[in-house]
Amino acid sequence: MPLTPEQQAEIDAQRSATSQTLRATAPGIEAHLYQAKPVLDHGLVRAIDYMGDDAAIVQAARVSYGRGTKAVSNDEGLIRYLMRHWHSTPFEMCEIKLHVKLPVFVARQWIRHRTANVNEYSARYSVLDREFYIPAPEHLAAQSQQNNQGRGDVLEGEEAQRVLDILRDDSNRAYDHYEEMLGTDGQQGLARELARMNLPANIYTQWYWKTDLHNLFHFLRLRADPHAQYEIRVYADAIAQIVKDWVPLAYTAFEDYRMGGAHLSRGAVEVVKRMLAGEQVTQETSGLSKREWAEVMGVIG
Repeated sequence: MPLTPEQQAEIDAQRSATSQTLRATAPGIEAHLYQAKPVLDHGLVRAIDYMGDDAAIVQAARVSYGRGTKAVSNDEGLIRYLMRHWHSTPFEMCEIKLHVKLPVFVARQWIRHRTANVNEYSARYSVLDREFYIPAPEHLAAQSQQNNQGRGDVLEGEEAQRVLDILRDDSNRAYDHYEEMLGTDGQQGLARELARMNLPANIYTQWYWKTDLHNLFHFLRLRADPHAQYEIRVYADAIAQIVKDWVPLAYTAFEDYRMGGAHLSRGAVEVVKRMLAGEQVTQETSGLSKREWAEVMGVIG
């Protein structure tokens, strides 16, 4: 998604303006500030502002006056302990504000994470641009036969082209009518707050999204997961790269204990214990449902 010269000039101006501060800064995220990370065909993610770093998490956990005299290895150990034992409050001491441009249907899925402050571009006051998300051919897929909310086989050939043509034609036709309803050539024109209701869910919107690190990790755990819908997962992946540079110790702990870890039920733990004791356990003798049994087998290999 190429930036317009005006957008790039605005970013350059923001990045060139510096000021002294006594607050803690994180060099890793400073390198990301204001830069637009392209996502999908017209989308983007930008880090606009942040508060705190790895040291702020440690400081909050110890309730210390400053960074303290502990070694980095001790800070890392404490952060990993906090993550491992689900002590969430210290992670709430870090916050980030993002500028996101995304399709409306992705925004509606995203907004279900209610633990953030959001201010969205208003189509009541402004006219939306003619920008729609049109999937790349490799991301056009049929409905999964096993998962009611997932994708199956990729569409190919004439069928894929037919779907792409429908998406483009319907999007542009709806926008043509949107412009026509807004038009004032010889008529009063329909109010923007009413004209927008005919626009498709793949049109792009924008918002500022501010959240703390604890809730951001929850968002990433769900949306950067391989099973998440592709169109929101690519946004989560872009954000994850920023967070990794912002709080590297916390992010590594998050990868180890949340993204790469596993959580077993009491029944599943009992099954693992029985297996370790040498017992031949099957799904029928485990007391687990077929789905949970499959999940446990996926964890222990």
